[in-house]
Amino acid sequence: MTDRDAGPRLDIGVPREVAIVMLSALGDAVHVLPVVNALKRAWPDTRITWVIQPVPHQLVQGHENVDEFILFRRRRGAQAWRSYSELSRTLGDRRFDLLINLQVYLKAGLITALMKADVKLGFDRRRARDMNWLFTTHRIPAGPTRHVQDQYFEFLEHLGIDPEPVEWRLRITDAERAAQAEFFDALDRPAAGIVVGTSKLEKNWAPERYARLLEALEIDFGLRPVLLGGPSAAEQAAAERVLRETRARAIDALADDVRRLLWLLDGCRIVISPDTGPLHIARALDRPVVGLYGYTNPKRYGPYRRPWQVVDGYARFAGEVYGTDQKYRADGMDRITVEMVLAGVERSLNHPPDPEPDV
Repeated sequence: MTDRDAGPRLDIGVPREVAIVMLSALGDAVHVLPVVNALKRAWPDTRITWVIQPVPHQLVQGHENVDEFILFRRRRGAQAWRSYSELSRTLGDRRFDLLINLQVYLKAGLITALMKADVKLGFDRRRARDMNWLFTTHRIPAGPTRHVQDQYFEFLEHLGIDPEPVEWRLRITDAERAAQAEFFDALDRPAAGIVVGTSKLEKNWAPERYARLLEALEIDFGLRPVLLGGPSAAEQAAAERVLRETRARAIDALADDVRRLLWLLDGCRIVISPDTGPLHIARALDRPVVGLYGYTNPKRYGPYRRPWQVVDGYARFAGEVYGTDQKYRADGMDRITVEMVLAGVERSLNHPPDPEPDV
């Protein structure tokens, strides 16, 4: 233990200015929101600034408990230095009482080093990748690998802040509500949102199985399948193949618009998705979700506090006991059958979850 290692509790009083560094990925942005809300409950007069990249910013822009967003426009290669130079100019001489670095990669570490703060709080050495612990002044105590959301809550606990109740508070504007109503009113039946692709191919489910799933959703459950996701070539290719192979009258709603994705997810009767950002957005909106998990561990990356909504291909056999680790299982998605997913749909639609426990 050195003087840079955090003890069991960090007492900094009530800070005037707090910065949060979490740059990328829609799912990670969703996990930050309960942290932001808890900070604001505990310190209502504290100004909260979030350093974030443009795409996840679209999701959380205008959030009631974030006073300011600072955009980090990441460039690659020889132009990477410009991203940090622009951020430095934006920050100027600003100094924060507390900086919370929730991301463990080098780019977040460099930003943490660039920013001025009395206390820079990050992950412990074991969990901080890319030597991120070098860029912080204090670290949360070492602990076991847990669900991503719970690991973020360790920062709150270290600051003496209660993470409960867990709240996301994603908001949809009046204009977005009008667009949502126009879209869903045109459908002849409730919508089932289907996410058919992710940025990591190993997380994806077979298109031919999606094709059969869509037919069952339409015939057996009376739902209109709506394909959701982004504009990447991989996602578009997956959607096109599913549409070619299915007899269901599915709607292709993939688009390069995070806000549209938000209100589409919110309007669906149910959302079916592999481990990717839209799944966690749907969970934050409290929509019924069926998560397809095989490559990643659902105990770490699953929809938070909704374990029964997971179709578990990660388990190598029924009833396998496994921990909350970060290991990948390359053959896991192949273990997920159409019948398993349909059973998850039936549970989600006909057996709503119990209320959240009071903790």
